Amino acid sequence: MSFKMLIGYARVSTLDQNLDLQINALKAAGCENIFTEKASGAQRERPELKAALSYMRNGDTLIVWKLDRLARSIKQLMETIEDLEQRSIGFKSLTECMDTTTSGGKLIFHIFASLAEFERSLIKERTRAGLASAKLLGKVGGRPKSLNAHDLKIAKTLLTDPSITFSEVAERIKVNVSTLYRYFPGGREQLVS
Repeated sequence: MSFKMLIGYARVSTLDQNLDLQINALKAAGCENIFTEKASGAQRERPELKAALSYMRNGDTLIVWKLDRLARSIKQLMETIEDLEQRSIGFKSLTECMDTTTSGGKLIFHIFASLAEFERSLIKERTRAGLASAKLLGKVGGRPKSLNAHDLKIAKTLLTDPSITFSEVAERIKVNVSTLYRYFPGGREQLVS
């Protein structure tokens, strides 16, 4: 016999924040198990979320207090909910009243997904238009130029002098310091070896 469980996930961003408000709301919603985490939403690796998702089975429902507790971006949220949907796991957000276990909730989710896709398309269009406009004005976008063999030789020679900084070398050969570090990720030590 399959028992459908309500699983809660609560997260705060910093160690000094308190999970009590979320935990109380999840308990009131009927969650039998609650996975808690103190980690930034920007962090891709969240072991407790991963554990909650692994723990869940077909027919279970994941419940969060608020959508931003589950994901940092619309894209991340859509990917997570789509994964749950493929595994026949429901999703509820208490604050936003989203519930994919109902037909209305599924409709709201798909509207969110459509809006996210529309937003991505608009961003791509604006980026292409901006690059085309810049090109007409003679501006070149994109990554900073790479070092040619001549510039690389100059950089190596200059970097052998410890009194010359990476910034000064980058300025001399007209590249960003980050470009220079791409060629010398080990710093000056790389030149010795």
